[in-house]
Amino acid sequence: MPQSRRGHLIDTAIALFNRDGYHATGIDRILSEAVVAKMTLYKHFKSKNDLIVAALQRRDELWMRQFRQTVERRATTPAARLLAIFDALEGWFQGPDFHGCMFIKAAAEYSDPRDPIHDAAAQHHRNIMAYLRTLAEATGAKRPARLAREILLLMEGALAVTQVNGPIGAAREAARVAEVLITQAVRPDT
Repeated sequence: MPQSRRGHLIDTAIALFNRDGYHATGIDRILSEAVVAKMTLYKHFKSKNDLIVAALQRRDELWMRQFRQTVERRATTPAARLLAIFDALEGWFQGPDFHGCMFIKAAAEYSDPRDPIHDAAAQHHRNIMAYLRTLAEATGAKRPARLAREILLLMEGALAVTQVNGPIGAAREAARVAEVLITQAVRPDT
């Protein structure tokens, strides 16, 4: 089934925003890459900002689905899944389309927390946190919200190091720290 023009515009925008950023990617570039007329763009989106929000929402949906599937395919227990998160990240970091995190870039380029673009970026992090918290709760961790926050910090740190220095094994390093945190979080009180 052929993709809708709206979906094609969003996918084109995702690729360009991911690679080049938001402010650096103009409407004319998106239209040229998507091979659509300006009228088609404005039929589906009121503005470039609306397209950015739609692109972030779609990217979140796709990224979260692939992330969960990868984690759940690699491990069966909640604790092992918390560690498999870093395997999933390592695979993403080594992929040809890794240009850093679209959501962090969006939050940086649109830093006002009231901006819908910033909010769409923040929603992605809330979605990751919810998934991490579900896994942390399933481990029986004494403080699952804390463990989820710690894992997210390790994820973000590995992402930042990789974005700056390339795929040098930051996710594997973060996994070693995560293993210690998970062990401490689920250890019975003595």
